[in-house]
Amino acid sequence: MNAIEITQPGAPEVLQLCERPRPVPGTGEVLVRVHAAGVNRPDVVQRQGRYPAPPGASDLPGLEIAGEIVDGDLAGTDFRIGDMVCALVPGGGYAEYCCAPARQCLPIPHGLTAVQAASLPETFFTVWSNVFDRGRLVPGESLLVQGGSSGIGVTAIQLARALGHRVFATAGTEEKCRACEALGAERAINYKAEDFGEIAKSLTGGKGVDVILDMVGGAYVAREISTLADDGRLLIIALLGGAEANVDLGQILRRRLTITGSTLRARPVSFKADIATRLRKHVWPLLESGRIQPVIFREFALADAASAHELMESSTHIGKIVLRVA
Repeated sequence: MNAIEITQPGAPEVLQLCERPRPVPGTGEVLVRVHAAGVNRPDVVQRQGRYPAPPGASDLPGLEIAGEIVDGDLAGTDFRIGDMVCALVPGGGYAEYCCAPARQCLPIPHGLTAVQAASLPETFFTVWSNVFDRGRLVPGESLLVQGGSSGIGVTAIQLARALGHRVFATAGTEEKCRACEALGAERAINYKAEDFGEIAKSLTGGKGVDVILDMVGGAYVAREISTLADDGRLLIIALLGGAEANVDLGQILRRRLTITGSTLRARPVSFKADIATRLRKHVWPLLESGRIQPVIFREFALADAASAHELMESSTHIGKIVLRVA
């Protein structure tokens, strides 16, 4: 099969088209003939040599795919050979064939193409696990999404809004701010020109927001603590701004704040399978009704994966970048 491999840690050009043996599915796995694969920030970090694949996973990049099940162990699922699915995978998505844990597969929502479906798993699994499971966002509470125009951001905005929450977002340009508002953010804040904390506090009558989804870390953490409402939760899922922060522990004590973080890739199949079950029940109907829609910024051919990574690193995109494979 054709695949994209990381020839050595480095810039986008280290992604090269190669030939690899077709993978063989193991117990609990299915083999998917990949039609499309999503491109995500963790793929970039892996290419740079700073996010190795977990033990037992493919060394090929790619954490989400959509395509046709052509072989594998379907025991305990309602899938059959020939079904079209999208799946969260621990690696190997940038290829014509990829093995996926069967319990991490989801049917392609009715009305969506494989390209659209390939943009779903990584962001929807991440947002649901953090905002609704760890963050316990409940009716009547508000959410602030840092990086609202990213793949994670457009998912979090739409999902929280569809479930009835007030949503605020940050973005780095006026164009991106307007895009966030079009997706459902009540107010998008240009973090380069405005103080997101002051604006969020003013929009909530001085209370602050209940939950913040943060992909920045670093110096943002102290500002986010001040932006939270009492009993608020800060959810850290990436560290684009750095891994160290100076925080006021007194605020955390006095106002009963929670700071938590998570990464998804190395979690066990059972954990991710539980998320898949909840997504199928609560989120897939929203996708099929059109209340939530995939946001695809640009498609690339598999052989052009390096160009896709250049676009990802430019941060000029709004939404998801997808590789078309078949």
